[in-house]
Amino acid sequence: MSRIDIETKRKLREMGVTTLLDAFDAQDDTLTLGLAFEEKIKLAVDDAHSVFTQTKVEGLIRRANLRYPNADLRRLDLVEERGLDRSMIAGLGTCSFIDRQQNVVFQGFTGSGKSYLGCALAKAACLHRVRAHYIRMPELEEAWQLARDKPAGTTKFLNKYAAFTLLVIDDLCEASHKSSNVQQKIMRSSHGVARHPCTSSEFNFA
Repeated sequence: MSRIDIETKRKLREMGVTTLLDAFDAQDDTLTLGLAFEEKIKLAVDDAHSVFTQTKVEGLIRRANLRYPNADLRRLDLVEERGLDRSMIAGLGTCSFIDRQQNVVFQGFTGSGKSYLGCALAKAACLHRVRAHYIRMPELEEAWQLARDKPAGTTKFLNKYAAFTLLVIDDLCEASHKSSNVQQKIMRSSHGVARHPCTSSEFNFA
């Protein structure tokens, strides 16, 4: 248990470092007995940072709007039977393709798991603290059409989707011929990586 006085606790809460204060309070004297002050500080900061990171990741996953929130690249069934390369899937899980500004495309029959893989890829990005977002192409196109009817709507639309480092676009084949125009406008956006959006949904399925 920490021996921080009430006034110091108040100041810590006022500065918005409640998680650090909680970490101090949660320290077990029997486990930290004999540790130097600096070591106790390090333990508390490590615990607080762990909570901070987990909270941030959970927020990213929640805002990613995943169709399958529980999708996970590490828990795929029948990988080889479905024509997937296990080492390639593991490589995608590192999200290094994002740093290389490469697109990922999954191709396959309806029901082969493309949407699940797209969501799993977005979730992997969130675990790496990368802003990701899942959306179906028909919905993206509808949002674009609605934006065109509002003042500065198209600019706000592009700014919104350009803010995502990884944009997962599903059901490309279900959209109209105008969809390619929407995609091109997002790619031409001036917001960093979004000019080369990572559009998940292809790799050949058996």
